[in-house]
Amino acid sequence: MIADLETDYDELKEKHDDLESELEDLKGQIIQEHINGFQKGLRQVAFFHKDIDVSDAKFDKNKDVVGGQLVNEVDSSLEEEAEKVAEELVVHTEEVEAEKGNLYNI
Repeated sequence: MIADLETDYDELKEKHDDLESELEDLKGQIIQEHINGFQKGLRQVAFFHKDIDVSDAKFDKNKDVVGGQLVNEVDSSLEEEAEKVAEELVVHTEEVEAEKGNLYNI
């Protein structure tokens, strides 16, 4: 009985290790696909806009456009974005109320 449990444990441990290894491989593939997609986007920019040098340092995957400005992703937080969206919703709601609910008058 104990020998059977030890055998079952060993089999399960081996399956677990195999699955863990496969998961790490899949994570690597996902990251590589993301990188490939970004590079594909840069190639398309270079194709459609021949006057743009995509090797320029300003094309930084760690930057994003927030509020019409190029900023480091680290500098822009999700909380700030959520607050901006909430403020915009309040403003638009007030505009709808001011126009008596008629969206076509805005």
